[in-house]
Amino acid sequence: MMKTTHRPAAIALLAVAALLASCGKNPGVGGAAGDAMPATVQANEQVARELRLDEPQGFEDARRGFIARPEGKILAVDGSTVLIDFDAFKFVDGKAPATVNPSLWRHAMLNAQAGLFKVTDGIWQVRGFDIANMTLIEGKTGFIVVDTLTARESAAAALAFARKHLGNKPVSAIVFTHSHADHFGGALGVATAKEVAERKIPVVAPEGFMAEATSENILVGTAMARRSMYQFGKNLVPSAKGIVDTGLGKNVAYGAIGILAPTQLITQPTQELMLDGVRFVFHNVPGAEAPAELTFSIPEKKAYCGAENLAQTMHNLLPVRGAKVRDALRWAEYMQQALDQLGDTEVYFGQHHWPIWGNVRIADFITKHRDIYKYTHDQTLRLANAGHTPREIAEMVKLPKSLQSHFGARGYYGDLRHNVKAVYQLYLGAYDGNPAHLNPHPPQESAKRYLELLGGVDKAVAAGQAAFDKGDFRWAAELLNHAVFGAPDHKAAKELLARTYDQLGYMAEAATWRNSYLTAAAELREGPPKKGVDRSFLIDMLYETPVERFLEAMAAGLDGPAADGKNLKVNLVLTDTKESFVLWIENAVLHHKKAAPAADANATLTLTKPIFIKMMAGTAGIKDTLMSDDLKIDGSKIDLVRFFTLIDKAPGTFAVVTR
Repeated sequence: MMKTTHRPAAIALLAVAALLASCGKNPGVGGAAGDAMPATVQANEQVARELRLDEPQGFEDARRGFIARPEGKILAVDGSTVLIDFDAFKFVDGKAPATVNPSLWRHAMLNAQAGLFKVTDGIWQVRGFDIANMTLIEGKTGFIVVDTLTARESAAAALAFARKHLGNKPVSAIVFTHSHADHFGGALGVATAKEVAERKIPVVAPEGFMAEATSENILVGTAMARRSMYQFGKNLVPSAKGIVDTGLGKNVAYGAIGILAPTQLITQPTQELMLDGVRFVFHNVPGAEAPAELTFSIPEKKAYCGAENLAQTMHNLLPVRGAKVRDALRWAEYMQQALDQLGDTEVYFGQHHWPIWGNVRIADFITKHRDIYKYTHDQTLRLANAGHTPREIAEMVKLPKSLQSHFGARGYYGDLRHNVKAVYQLYLGAYDGNPAHLNPHPPQESAKRYLELLGGVDKAVAAGQAAFDKGDFRWAAELLNHAVFGAPDHKAAKELLARTYDQLGYMAEAATWRNSYLTAAAELREGPPKKGVDRSFLIDMLYETPVERFLEAMAAGLDGPAADGKNLKVNLVLTDTKESFVLWIENAVLHHKKAAPAADANATLTLTKPIFIKMMAGTAGIKDTLMSDDLKIDGSKIDLVRFFTLIDKAPGTFAVVTR
């Protein structure tokens, strides 16, 4: 069965009435998540024996400064969709169940401490309202808000909750630590662009923030959003057999995402600013955890914010959802700089997890993170230079005991094996040098040949069952993956692979791996999701995205084979922004340039940027197009339809573990 792409109908383009294509949900193959097998129980018991899971310091830190806990739910703007349920993870308490890695369970209990917390005099954090933290710093006239969570709804709820206990003070400044959406997406729940302009509220961000924040999810946004469902367990039910954590926080608020343009950029390695009477010393640290990122200290409060370069977990060098590979060596260098800048700091806080108090403890925490990234980097390259491949190196690299025993740097969000492969990829690419891997068959064709060699799908399933019964779940997964890809309708293969993924998820220490395995198991049983991530929630952010980013994404969506020989030219004129672009197809490639309308264009589409954005997001309707005075078409409507019909619009519901 070949994968299909979804192309908007021609008339839907002109009316722009078609939203993202809806794919029917495949019938499930039956069966619920299984119990922990003896091998899984044994593996988790071994983890419990090796670690001091009752070590009290983490629990003391996670609860320190507690002021109040929220109740109830955070709802989306539609008034019915639940974004955050503060009771959903109450089950994460006590001894770890057999279906959860006990180290991850401990981390999940620490992350379950939701509410308002005092970090030090004049600094508070709101935790558990989203995957990230909102930090509030008291200025002379109001609150300086550091990071505004993912969604307008969660940010507004967090700020309202803090004001209830700290006083109804205005927002006097906003700081975005970096360019990931869970740290800026809720900006409009804190302040509007009009308020920022009228009250002259400083909005501080690192150099390159807007470009990175608005571009990351445009070119490959559909694939990244689909894969993020696996990483964050978006469709998993909170339970001992489902999601218990994301590694960085309890859950993501999939609400309305917006952004505010910075009024002040941090461009120097070290740069001081006064914000509402508070002296900040900012450090520009791009290209490690995020392409654009800053950390800062507040010397008068002896406080240091590590943004997301520091967290109570080993981080990702390459997220499961996909991203550009991150530089472990640069990350380690930033950690050394943080040590050199630490001075008399007495409290560290980050934009995920809980703080650390005491200069010696903070220095040790930063040192451990420095050495984890440096060790991963150096040992990967040592073994690569000895001729080992990524999969081999992932088995060979083990952290020294001094790093393994440090809870704050274990792989709850990142994973050492995955990070090793990321280091290899950064320097040498994904290809391991073996010519057998230069041009292998695609998975489905390869699977068919494996099944033929094994004597058919039933024998492959029997071999998978034998591996499963022995507790060799990794081998069972490899065998059964071939069975599912080679015989997509074989229900027994799907169910056994789902049971195998259950066990791998139950043993995983990384929440990202657990969520991926358990999401895979659920989709084997129930099919891919009916809907992808709703892009309508991105509208507020997309309005701030340069038109060029959308045109690049359109080019990446052009059906090359279908466009071969169709040399069409279209003018795009935006009346409100006074911009015009010429788009043309040549050699089955879509090009664009900012220029006056071309006289020889097949058609000219004139409209406003808001209508254009809705078209690109798939949220425009009849009133926005055919009934709008702000959209008109000159030239050949037929050619315009032909042009846009060549651009694929994937719905983001593609199968991952089946075909």
